[in-house]
Amino acid sequence: MNKKVTVQDLGLKDYKETWDYQELLFKNIVDTKIRNRREEANLDTPNHFLFVEHPHVYTLGKSGDINNLLVDENKLAEKGATFYKINRGGDITYHGPGQVVGYPILDLDNFFTDIHKYLRFLEEMVILTLAEYGLKAERSKGETGVWLDVGTPFARKICAMGVRASRWVTMHGFALNVNADLGYFDMMIPCGIRDKAVTSLNVELGQKEVDMEEVKQKLLKHFTALFEAELVKEGAQV
Repeated sequence: MNKKVTVQDLGLKDYKETWDYQELLFKNIVDTKIRNRREEANLDTPNHFLFVEHPHVYTLGKSGDINNLLVDENKLAEKGATFYKINRGGDITYHGPGQVVGYPILDLDNFFTDIHKYLRFLEEMVILTLAEYGLKAERSKGETGVWLDVGTPFARKICAMGVRASRWVTMHGFALNVNADLGYFDMMIPCGIRDKAVTSLNVELGQKEVDMEEVKQKLLKHFTALFEAELVKEGAQV
């Protein structure tokens, strides 16, 4: 079991380019697993954790409803946004500058083979990170992601999640609003949920801007503890 996870920060990168890169890493892990099974090669399968910010983009999951996007292609173009239908779970999601987007591409055979536990651990990573900023974040029953003021009229989502897994290899991940422009959420029904608002860390803290790098380091700290992982960056242990 290889618990080393290579961390890469891709900076601001086009959604489709990042998706293609995820697919490449995903395929490499799956191909290694197939070779191990067929040839008894006993090769370590790699694990990856990508951080990225995307230009404005809306993505629709496999089971999503296109009617949850409230504008047409012309309006999207006006706002400098793009749209993709993709192969993760979940409904419609927005990504844009000011979000910390994380894509763990893990062979869960290296950790645990339980996709629900995997999602709960990703949520816990975010919950523990937000606790460091004095926020009480929670899960909302039946709704993936991380929320504030669950069970009240003021419930609002701060982190969206949607993953895909095949042969116990994961891709896609989470999008945590840190300094997000919340106006872009008005052009959709977030995750298909009509009666819940969306928020961002800087809004909750009453700050113009929160240090994104600090948020990433806190997320990695909690990821490492939860998954009992060893982080590696450019050949050096993090």
